[in-house]
Amino acid sequence: MISRNAIRLSLALAAAFAAACPVWAQGDMPLNDELNQAFAAGELAGLHAVYVKHRGETLAEAYFEGSDERWGQPLGDRQLGPEDLHDLRSVTKSIVGLLYGIALAEGKVPPVDAPLIEQFPEYPDLAVDPERAKITVGDALSMTMGTAWNEDVPYTSPENSEVAMEMAADRYRFVLDRPMVAAPGETWTYNGGATALIGKLIADGVREPIDTYAESHLFRPLGITEFEWIAGADGVPSAASGLRLKLRDLVKIGELVLAGGQVDGKQVVPKAWLEASFAPRATTSEGPRYGYFWWLAPWGDPPAWAAGFG
Repeated sequence: MISRNAIRLSLALAAAFAAACPVWAQGDMPLNDELNQAFAAGELAGLHAVYVKHRGETLAEAYFEGSDERWGQPLGDRQLGPEDLHDLRSVTKSIVGLLYGIALAEGKVPPVDAPLIEQFPEYPDLAVDPERAKITVGDALSMTMGTAWNEDVPYTSPENSEVAMEMAADRYRFVLDRPMVAAPGETWTYNGGATALIGKLIADGVREPIDTYAESHLFRPLGITEFEWIAGADGVPSAASGLRLKLRDLVKIGELVLAGGQVDGKQVVPKAWLEASFAPRATTSEGPRYGYFWWLAPWGDPPAWAAGFG
């Protein structure tokens, strides 16, 4: 079986994939060969790349051919390689969570127990709702806002709440104005709008867009020099799903988190924030637990974690 530490070393789909295929860790053939054979046999349809690193040793790095896209825009069939940027989709949420922790340590964003609606004084009509007024910043980080939200339908449908948010004239009012369907902090609902709100708090607090803040405060210390953060029609980088990175650079994010937020002796992400992020805040409808924009295993203390793969 692949160890819990090995799962910790993987992010997003790579983590889920390795956990689902423990035979890889037991075979006599190198992992790359097994991956390539499985892909050739049609067992890994849709997979672009896999990178597995354990205690500094690269166990696998494989890239495949297939249909690609850039935030929903088709790029056609292509052979992927180490220099290609990949849509991170919901892994973006977990990286936004890291940025919030960095900004929090700088005193530039509100604490997690602050009332969320008070951070948006431009919507005074929403603040008069006593139940909505109970939502905290932490409820947004843990996706337990208690508001209606539906991402269970295809992302090609306007009935999908994230798509509807992107189509709205004001994305933040759209997210905050959803009907209350549960008490804040009690029920988990997968909600890209919650990440949009946190992205707004970061951008307002640091007085720059989240992509430029990420470049200077997270990517540059890790040696990440090439990335893309897709913006919506309003010009705002999508905090829910817009980040694109090379796979090797995504692994740097995982290594940073494993190192307690340090790189080359420098504390990039506060260790206390990582501990807060990996503390279970809710049980999801999919089975795993959820922290602050990170998925957590249903077992373990501390639990194994993975970036957003939903």
